[in-house]
Amino acid sequence: MKTERGNKRILVTGGAGFIGSCLVRKLLEDDFNNILNVDKLSYASDLRSISEKIQVNKEFSSRYEFIKLDLNNCEETIEAVKNFKPDIIFHLAAESHVDRSIDNPSETIKSNIIGTFNLLEAARKYWNKLNQDKQNSFRFIHISTDEVFGSLESKGFFNEITRYDPQSPYSASKASSDHLVKAWHGTYGLPTIITNCSNNFGPWQFPEKFIPTIILKSIKNEEIPIYGEGKNIRDWLFVEDHIDALILVAKHGKPGLNYCIGGNNEITNLKLVNIICEILDQLKPKKNSYKNQISFVEDRPGHDFRYAINTEFITKELLWKPKYNFDEAIQITLEWYLNNINWCNSIMENSSFYGQRLGVNK
Repeated sequence: MKTERGNKRILVTGGAGFIGSCLVRKLLEDDFNNILNVDKLSYASDLRSISEKIQVNKEFSSRYEFIKLDLNNCEETIEAVKNFKPDIIFHLAAESHVDRSIDNPSETIKSNIIGTFNLLEAARKYWNKLNQDKQNSFRFIHISTDEVFGSLESKGFFNEITRYDPQSPYSASKASSDHLVKAWHGTYGLPTIITNCSNNFGPWQFPEKFIPTIILKSIKNEEIPIYGEGKNIRDWLFVEDHIDALILVAKHGKPGLNYCIGGNNEITNLKLVNIICEILDQLKPKKNSYKNQISFVEDRPGHDFRYAINTEFITKELLWKPKYNFDEAIQITLEWYLNNINWCNSIMENSSFYGQRLGVNK
Protein backbone atom coordinates (compact mmCIF):
# COMPACT_ATOMS: atom_id res chain seq x y z
CA MET A 1 0.00 0.00 0.00
CA LYS A 2 2.67 2.44 -1.06
CA THR A 3 1.64 6.11 -0.92
CA GLU A 4 3.33 9.43 -1.49
CA ARG A 5 3.90 9.65 2.26
CA GLY A 6 6.06 6.56 2.44
CA ASN A 7 5.74 3.39 4.49
CA LYS A 8 2.47 2.20 5.96
CA ARG A 9 2.30 0.65 9.40
CA ILE A 10 -0.59 -1.81 9.30
CA LEU A 11 -2.11 -3.65 12.27
CA VAL A 12 -4.13 -6.75 11.39
CA THR A 13 -6.27 -8.43 14.04
CA GLY A 14 -7.10 -12.07 13.44
CA GLY A 15 -4.11 -12.40 11.14
CA ALA A 16 -3.71 -16.08 11.97
CA GLY A 17 -7.17 -16.84 10.61
CA PHE A 18 -8.15 -17.78 7.08
CA ILE A 19 -8.90 -14.32 5.65
CA GLY A 20 -6.53 -12.46 7.97
CA SER A 21 -3.49 -14.57 7.06
CA CYS A 22 -4.27 -14.13 3.37
CA LEU A 23 -4.35 -10.36 3.93
CA VAL A 24 -1.02 -10.43 5.80
CA ARG A 25 0.64 -12.41 3.00
CA LYS A 26 -0.63 -9.95 0.41
CA LEU A 27 0.44 -6.89 2.39
CA LEU A 28 3.95 -8.29 2.84
CA GLU A 29 4.41 -8.29 -0.93
CA ASP A 30 4.56 -4.49 -0.84
CA ASP A 31 8.05 -3.37 0.21
CA PHE A 32 6.58 -0.34 1.97
CA ASN A 33 4.39 -2.15 4.50
CA ASN A 34 5.28 -2.96 8.11
CA ILE A 35 2.81 -5.44 9.59
CA LEU A 36 1.79 -6.23 13.16
CA ASN A 37 -0.29 -9.40 13.33
CA VAL A 38 -2.43 -9.60 16.49
CA ASP A 39 -4.20 -12.89 17.19
CA LYS A 40 -5.24 -14.81 20.31
CA LEU A 41 -4.49 -18.13 18.53
CA SER A 42 -7.82 -19.87 18.95
CA TYR A 43 -8.68 -23.35 17.67
CA ALA A 44 -8.88 -22.19 14.03
CA SER A 45 -5.73 -20.08 14.04
CA ASP A 46 -2.66 -21.11 12.07
CA LEU A 47 0.49 -19.16 11.22
CA ARG A 48 2.06 -21.66 8.83
CA SER A 49 0.91 -19.91 5.65
CA ILE A 50 2.71 -16.75 6.79
CA SER A 51 5.78 -18.67 7.93
CA GLU A 52 6.00 -20.31 4.50
CA LYS A 53 5.77 -16.88 2.88
CA ILE A 54 8.62 -15.56 5.03
CA GLN A 55 10.76 -18.62 4.34
CA VAL A 56 10.51 -17.92 0.61
CA ASN A 57 11.61 -14.31 1.12
CA LYS A 58 13.60 -13.67 4.31
CA GLU A 59 13.27 -9.90 3.78
CA PHE A 60 9.64 -10.16 4.86
CA SER A 61 10.68 -11.02 8.43
CA SER A 62 12.15 -7.52 8.95
CA ARG A 63 8.73 -5.98 8.26
CA TYR A 64 6.54 -8.48 10.11
CA GLU A 65 5.81 -8.95 13.79
CA PHE A 66 3.34 -11.22 15.57
CA ILE A 67 1.99 -10.86 19.09
CA LYS A 68 -0.42 -13.21 20.83
CA LEU A 69 -3.17 -11.06 22.25
CA ASP A 70 -6.83 -11.52 23.14
CA LEU A 71 -8.76 -8.33 22.36
CA ASN A 72 -10.85 -9.00 25.47
CA ASN A 73 -7.82 -7.77 27.38
CA CYS A 74 -8.45 -4.04 27.13
CA GLU A 75 -5.18 -2.82 28.67
CA GLU A 76 -2.99 -5.03 26.47
CA THR A 77 -4.97 -4.00 23.39
CA ILE A 78 -4.46 -0.30 24.17
CA GLU A 79 -0.76 -0.92 24.74
CA ALA A 80 -0.33 -2.84 21.48
CA VAL A 81 -1.94 -0.09 19.41
CA LYS A 82 -0.01 2.68 21.19
CA ASN A 83 3.35 0.93 20.79
CA PHE A 84 2.95 -0.06 17.14
CA LYS A 85 1.57 3.32 16.00
CA PRO A 86 -0.51 2.06 13.06
CA ASP A 87 -1.59 4.06 10.04
CA ILE A 88 -4.26 1.45 9.27
CA ILE A 89 -6.07 -1.15 11.36
CA PHE A 90 -7.74 -4.08 9.63
CA HIS A 91 -10.05 -5.70 12.18
CA LEU A 92 -10.75 -9.31 11.23
CA ALA A 93 -10.54 -11.03 14.63
CA ALA A 94 -13.84 -12.81 15.24
CA GLU A 95 -15.48 -16.09 16.10
CA SER A 96 -16.98 -16.70 12.67
CA HIS A 97 -18.63 -20.12 12.64
CA VAL A 98 -22.43 -20.07 12.87
CA ASP A 99 -22.72 -23.60 14.26
CA ARG A 100 -20.20 -22.89 17.01
CA SER A 101 -22.09 -19.71 17.89
CA ILE A 102 -25.20 -21.84 18.40
CA ASP A 103 -23.32 -24.23 20.69
CA ASN A 104 -21.44 -21.53 22.63
CA PRO A 105 -22.91 -18.04 22.09
CA SER A 106 -21.07 -16.50 25.04
CA GLU A 107 -17.65 -16.94 23.40
CA THR A 108 -19.00 -15.39 20.21
CA ILE A 109 -20.39 -12.39 22.09
CA LYS A 110 -17.16 -11.80 24.03
CA SER A 111 -14.94 -12.02 20.98
CA ASN A 112 -17.04 -10.19 18.41
CA ILE A 113 -18.62 -7.46 20.55
CA ILE A 114 -16.36 -6.86 23.55
CA GLY A 115 -13.22 -7.44 21.49
CA THR A 116 -14.37 -4.90 18.90
CA PHE A 117 -15.27 -2.37 21.60
CA ASN A 118 -11.82 -2.68 23.19
CA LEU A 119 -10.09 -2.26 19.83
CA LEU A 120 -12.19 0.78 18.97
CA GLU A 121 -11.32 2.38 22.28
CA ALA A 122 -7.63 1.60 21.81
CA ALA A 123 -7.76 3.10 18.31
CA ARG A 124 -9.64 6.19 19.53
CA LYS A 125 -7.19 6.90 22.37
CA TYR A 126 -4.27 6.53 19.95
CA TRP A 127 -5.92 8.53 17.14
CA ASN A 128 -6.81 11.44 19.42
CA LYS A 129 -3.09 12.08 20.05
CA LEU A 130 -2.08 12.16 16.37
CA ASN A 131 -1.40 15.38 14.48
CA GLN A 132 -4.00 16.55 11.98
CA ASP A 133 -2.35 14.98 8.92
CA LYS A 134 -2.00 11.63 10.63
CA GLN A 135 -5.58 11.77 11.87
CA ASN A 136 -6.84 12.49 8.37
CA SER A 137 -4.96 9.58 6.79
CA PHE A 138 -5.67 7.03 9.57
CA ARG A 139 -8.17 4.25 8.76
CA PHE A 140 -9.98 1.63 10.86
CA ILE A 141 -11.32 -1.06 8.49
CA HIS A 142 -13.87 -3.36 10.13
CA ILE A 143 -14.42 -6.60 8.19
CA SER A 144 -17.96 -7.90 8.64
CA THR A 145 -20.36 -10.25 6.87
CA ASP A 146 -23.50 -10.20 4.74
CA GLU A 147 -25.14 -12.40 7.37
CA VAL A 148 -25.95 -9.29 9.42
CA PHE A 149 -28.66 -8.55 6.84
CA GLY A 150 -30.54 -11.77 7.56
CA SER A 151 -32.06 -13.88 4.82
CA LEU A 152 -33.26 -13.16 1.29
CA GLU A 153 -36.05 -14.87 -0.56
CA SER A 154 -35.55 -15.98 -4.17
CA LYS A 155 -35.21 -12.39 -5.45
CA GLY A 156 -33.38 -9.25 -4.39
CA PHE A 157 -29.86 -8.45 -3.19
CA PHE A 158 -28.10 -7.06 -0.14
CA ASN A 159 -26.51 -3.64 -0.57
CA GLU A 160 -25.00 -0.88 1.56
CA ILE A 161 -28.38 0.37 2.81
CA THR A 162 -30.02 -3.00 3.49
CA ARG A 163 -31.74 -3.16 6.87
CA TYR A 164 -30.01 -5.32 9.47
CA ASP A 165 -31.91 -8.50 10.44
CA PRO A 166 -29.50 -11.06 11.99
CA GLN A 167 -30.87 -14.52 12.74
CA SER A 168 -28.02 -16.37 14.50
CA PRO A 169 -25.85 -15.59 17.54
CA TYR A 170 -22.93 -15.13 15.15
CA SER A 171 -24.67 -12.69 12.81
CA ALA A 172 -26.21 -10.82 15.76
CA SER A 173 -22.76 -10.37 17.30
CA LYS A 174 -21.33 -9.10 14.02
CA ALA A 175 -24.29 -6.74 13.58
CA SER A 176 -23.61 -5.41 17.07
CA SER A 177 -19.96 -4.83 16.26
CA ASP A 178 -20.93 -3.02 13.03
CA HIS A 179 -23.13 -0.66 15.02
CA LEU A 180 -20.31 0.04 17.46
CA VAL A 181 -17.97 0.89 14.59
CA LYS A 182 -20.57 3.23 13.09
CA ALA A 183 -21.10 4.89 16.46
CA TRP A 184 -17.40 5.49 17.03
CA HIS A 185 -17.30 7.28 13.68
CA GLY A 186 -20.47 9.27 14.28
CA THR A 187 -19.73 10.21 17.90
CA TYR A 188 -15.95 10.49 18.04
CA GLY A 189 -15.03 11.05 14.40
CA LEU A 190 -12.81 7.96 14.24
CA PRO A 191 -12.24 7.29 10.50
CA THR A 192 -13.90 3.87 10.28
CA ILE A 193 -15.07 1.90 7.26
CA ILE A 194 -17.15 -1.29 7.33
CA THR A 195 -17.04 -4.02 4.70
CA ASN A 196 -19.69 -6.75 4.45
CA CYS A 197 -18.59 -9.77 2.45
CA SER A 198 -20.26 -12.92 1.20
CA ASN A 199 -19.04 -16.49 1.88
CA ASN A 200 -15.28 -16.78 1.39
CA PHE A 201 -13.44 -19.85 0.17
CA GLY A 202 -9.93 -20.79 -0.90
CA PRO A 203 -6.71 -22.44 0.36
CA TRP A 204 -5.86 -22.54 4.07
CA GLN A 205 -9.50 -22.38 5.25
CA PHE A 206 -10.18 -24.24 8.49
CA PRO A 207 -11.76 -27.65 7.77
CA GLU A 208 -15.00 -26.98 9.69
CA LYS A 209 -16.20 -24.61 6.94
CA PHE A 210 -18.54 -25.83 4.20
CA ILE A 211 -16.24 -26.30 1.19
CA PRO A 212 -13.32 -27.89 3.08
CA THR A 213 -15.82 -30.16 4.84
CA ILE A 214 -17.16 -31.39 1.51
CA ILE A 215 -13.67 -32.04 0.17
CA LEU A 216 -12.39 -33.85 3.24
CA LYS A 217 -15.52 -35.93 3.80
CA SER A 218 -15.39 -36.94 0.14
CA ILE A 219 -11.80 -38.15 0.05
CA LYS A 220 -12.14 -39.89 3.43
CA ASN A 221 -15.07 -41.85 1.98
CA GLU A 222 -17.45 -40.49 4.62
CA GLU A 223 -21.00 -39.25 4.22
CA ILE A 224 -21.17 -35.71 2.81
CA PRO A 225 -23.77 -33.94 5.00
CA ILE A 226 -26.15 -31.40 3.47
CA TYR A 227 -28.51 -29.46 5.71
CA GLY A 228 -32.20 -29.84 4.92
CA GLU A 229 -32.85 -30.26 1.20
CA GLY A 230 -29.72 -28.41 0.09
CA LYS A 231 -31.71 -25.55 -1.43
CA ASN A 232 -30.07 -22.79 0.63
CA ILE A 233 -28.16 -20.35 -1.56
CA ARG A 234 -24.84 -18.62 -0.90
CA ASP A 235 -22.82 -16.08 -2.89
CA TRP A 236 -19.27 -17.46 -3.02
CA LEU A 237 -16.26 -15.10 -2.98
CA PHE A 238 -12.70 -16.28 -3.60
CA VAL A 239 -10.54 -15.08 -0.73
CA GLU A 240 -7.91 -13.48 -3.00
CA ASP A 241 -10.61 -11.28 -4.56
CA HIS A 242 -11.83 -10.30 -1.10
CA ILE A 243 -8.30 -9.25 -0.09
CA ASP A 244 -7.94 -7.08 -3.20
CA ALA A 245 -11.18 -5.35 -2.26
CA LEU A 246 -10.06 -4.73 1.33
CA ILE A 247 -6.82 -3.12 0.17
CA LEU A 248 -8.72 -0.87 -2.22
CA VAL A 249 -11.09 0.13 0.58
CA ALA A 250 -8.14 1.03 2.81
CA LYS A 251 -6.55 3.10 0.04
CA HIS A 252 -9.56 4.88 -1.40
CA GLY A 253 -12.63 4.14 0.75
CA LYS A 254 -14.50 6.98 2.43
CA PRO A 255 -14.74 6.96 6.24
CA GLY A 256 -18.25 6.38 7.57
CA LEU A 257 -19.34 4.24 4.64
CA ASN A 258 -20.05 0.55 4.15
CA TYR A 259 -18.82 -1.41 1.14
CA CYS A 260 -20.49 -4.70 0.20
CA ILE A 261 -18.13 -7.27 -1.34
CA GLY A 262 -19.59 -10.29 -3.14
CA GLY A 263 -18.44 -12.87 -5.63
CA ASN A 264 -21.53 -12.79 -7.89
CA ASN A 265 -21.62 -16.60 -7.61
CA GLU A 266 -25.02 -17.68 -6.28
CA ILE A 267 -25.08 -21.46 -5.86
CA THR A 268 -27.34 -23.77 -3.87
CA ASN A 269 -25.57 -25.96 -1.34
CA LEU A 270 -26.61 -29.09 -3.21
CA LYS A 271 -25.32 -27.80 -6.54
CA LEU A 272 -22.02 -26.80 -4.96
CA VAL A 273 -21.57 -30.27 -3.49
CA ASN A 274 -22.27 -31.80 -6.90
CA ILE A 275 -19.74 -29.46 -8.57
CA ILE A 276 -17.06 -30.44 -6.07
CA CYS A 277 -17.85 -34.13 -6.45
CA GLU A 278 -17.59 -33.88 -10.24
CA ILE A 279 -14.17 -32.19 -10.00
CA LEU A 280 -12.98 -34.81 -7.51
CA ASP A 281 -14.19 -37.53 -9.85
CA GLN A 282 -11.64 -36.14 -12.32
CA LEU A 283 -8.79 -35.23 -9.96
CA LYS A 284 -8.98 -38.27 -7.68
CA PRO A 285 -11.15 -40.87 -9.45
CA LYS A 286 -12.43 -43.98 -7.74
CA LYS A 287 -14.85 -46.77 -8.67
CA ASN A 288 -18.02 -44.85 -7.78
CA SER A 289 -18.74 -41.13 -8.00
CA TYR A 290 -18.29 -39.09 -4.85
CA LYS A 291 -21.92 -38.03 -5.32
CA ASN A 292 -22.93 -41.39 -3.87
CA GLN A 293 -21.70 -40.15 -0.49
CA ILE A 294 -24.18 -37.26 -0.33
CA SER A 295 -26.46 -37.46 2.71
CA PHE A 296 -29.24 -35.07 3.75
CA VAL A 297 -29.29 -34.25 7.47
CA GLU A 298 -31.49 -32.24 9.82
CA ASP A 299 -31.39 -28.56 8.96
CA ARG A 300 -29.45 -25.98 10.96
CA PRO A 301 -31.58 -24.03 13.48
CA GLY A 302 -32.53 -20.65 12.00
CA HIS A 303 -30.84 -21.48 8.70
CA ASP A 304 -30.93 -18.40 6.41
CA PHE A 305 -32.29 -19.29 2.98
CA ARG A 306 -30.30 -17.06 0.63
CA TYR A 307 -27.45 -14.53 0.63
CA ALA A 308 -26.62 -12.43 -2.42
CA ILE A 309 -24.71 -9.16 -2.70
CA ASN A 310 -25.12 -6.29 -5.13
CA THR A 311 -21.54 -5.08 -5.79
CA GLU A 312 -22.44 -2.04 -7.92
CA PHE A 313 -21.33 0.51 -5.31
CA ILE A 314 -17.81 -0.80 -4.72
CA THR A 315 -17.39 -1.37 -8.45
CA LYS A 316 -18.44 2.19 -9.25
CA GLU A 317 -16.60 3.92 -6.40
CA LEU A 318 -13.39 1.87 -6.18
CA LEU A 319 -13.33 0.11 -9.57
CA TRP A 320 -13.22 -3.32 -7.89
CA LYS A 321 -14.48 -6.52 -9.42
CA PRO A 322 -13.48 -10.17 -8.89
CA LYS A 323 -10.47 -11.31 -10.93
CA TYR A 324 -11.23 -15.01 -10.60
CA ASN A 325 -14.23 -16.77 -12.06
CA PHE A 326 -15.79 -19.41 -9.85
CA ASP A 327 -14.72 -22.41 -11.96
CA GLU A 328 -11.09 -21.32 -11.81
CA ALA A 329 -11.18 -20.53 -8.09
CA ILE A 330 -12.88 -23.76 -7.00
CA GLN A 331 -10.37 -25.77 -9.06
CA ILE A 332 -7.47 -23.97 -7.35
CA THR A 333 -9.08 -24.64 -3.98
CA LEU A 334 -9.67 -28.36 -4.53
CA GLU A 335 -6.17 -28.93 -5.87
CA TRP A 336 -4.71 -27.13 -2.84
CA TYR A 337 -6.60 -29.30 -0.36
CA LEU A 338 -5.69 -32.49 -2.18
CA ASN A 339 -2.02 -31.46 -2.00
CA ASN A 340 -2.21 -30.38 1.66
CA ILE A 341 -4.01 -33.19 3.45
CA ASN A 342 -1.26 -33.30 6.07
CA TRP A 343 -2.00 -29.68 7.02
CA CYS A 344 -5.72 -30.46 7.29
CA ASN A 345 -5.11 -33.47 9.52
CA SER A 346 -2.67 -31.52 11.67
CA ILE A 347 -4.91 -28.52 12.34
CA MET A 348 -7.91 -30.78 12.96
CA GLU A 349 -5.95 -32.79 15.49
CA ASN A 350 -4.64 -29.65 17.20
CA SER A 351 -8.19 -28.30 17.54
CA SER A 352 -9.83 -31.64 18.41
CA PHE A 353 -12.18 -31.15 15.47
CA TYR A 354 -12.59 -34.26 13.35
CA GLY A 355 -15.57 -33.35 11.18
CA GLN A 356 -18.26 -33.88 13.80
CA ARG A 357 -21.47 -31.91 13.44
CA LEU A 358 -21.77 -28.68 15.42
CA GLY A 359 -24.71 -26.41 16.18
CA VAL A 360 -27.42 -29.01 16.76
CA ASN A 361 -29.11 -26.83 19.42
CA LYS A 362 -29.58 -29.61 21.97
